[in-house]
Amino acid sequence: MSMSPARTPCVALRSLAAIIGGWAFSWGFVACGTAALAGLGVEFHDAEISLLMLGLLVFLGVFLWSFAARSVSRVFAVLVGGALFFNGAAVLLQRAILS
Repeated sequence: MSMSPARTPCVALRSLAAIIGGWAFSWGFVACGTAALAGLGVEFHDAEISLLMLGLLVFLGVFLWSFAARSVSRVFAVLVGGALFFNGAAVLLQRAILS
């Protein structure tokens, strides 16, 4: 059974979103969570390792969701928006901690 030529770009976009977007989303989640826990007094390396383990599960979740969602544009919007939000929040938290 072969895929129709019209579905090939859709699968390629979902794959791109799942890999690159999922990584950016997960990276932001880990950075934001690590900064938040460090700001609350948890030792940095403990917070980092804990969030890295949780980040792997977050990546798996958004990776699978990227293929299960109905709309490719919604996948891109959620992953890019979430990545920007989490990374921006991490930068602000880190600046607040260091100042």
